[in-house]
Amino acid sequence: MKNRLENKKILIVDDEPDILGSLEELLDICTITKAEDFETAKALLSEQEFDIVILDIMGVDGYALLDIANEKKILAVMLTAHALSPENIEKSYKSGAQYYIPKKEMANIEIFLNDVLEAKAKGENPWIKWYSRLASFCEKKFGADWTKNKKDFWNKMTFH
Repeated sequence: MKNRLENKKILIVDDEPDILGSLEELLDICTITKAEDFETAKALLSEQEFDIVILDIMGVDGYALLDIANEKKILAVMLTAHALSPENIEKSYKSGAQYYIPKKEMANIEIFLNDVLEAKAKGENPWIKWYSRLASFCEKKFGADWTKNKKDFWNKMTFH
């Protein structure tokens, strides 16, 4: 499989230095810029061009940064440990994120970002691949009926 991440410029925003370091190692074929807070990330987004931005939800106001990334037409993915919920998955989707990554699945970041770039190149919905890769994780975390309350939303999100 072609690695679409080669030579991509990625901004990683997280208030945990160890997460920033781990992601930098995992994405060593990319040019990485790191930010530990909202203000630094906001400045970087206004001053530089990025192919992808990886946003922590808690601690750095990830949703506000997502709005900025969307305005600049930068592909954004959400990365979280503490905001792990079906509600935040839905909010991420509705707010324009391309993917929602639990930090426990961070080791697969290269696969997930390749999914996003492939979907973009093909004009497809990246959430279809997201669902096939992470639905079982969500089922274990939230229970077998985690999509039951909003069946219409989940069907629309993952199949269109």
